[in-house]
Amino acid sequence: MSTLDAILDDARSHLQRLQPHELHQLEDALVVDIRPAHNRLAEGEIENSVVVERIVLEWRLDPAGEWRLPGFTADTTVVVVCNEGWASSLAARDLQKIGLPNATDLVGGFRGWRAAGLPIREGGSQPVV
Repeated sequence: MSTLDAILDDARSHLQRLQPHELHQLEDALVVDIRPAHNRLAEGEIENSVVVERIVLEWRLDPAGEWRLPGFTADTTVVVVCNEGWASSLAARDLQKIGLPNATDLVGGFRGWRAAGLPIREGGSQPVV
């Protein structure tokens, strides 16, 4: 096993990862899309998701930070979405470390969501800056 695989396995051992249909049925979750703009433009986005670039993710979601997004608390379920569910696992782990114990990610990422035939918003939203 590579070092990266071990890090990913460790990160996922702390997450209650969601399947696409589980996320679709979940109410009151904050869905955060960390994918690059070119992916979002080409493939679309999950309806009601918020785009936060990975480089500012912790600052926008720090429950006690002055730069945090409005409308969520430390108890909010935050679901991070990337292309295929790899980078999102590491990002969700990092969000747990800054005080979001219910942070997790989407198994299969956006592409798993799309393959499940769930609703997609066309085009790409501007990231929260």
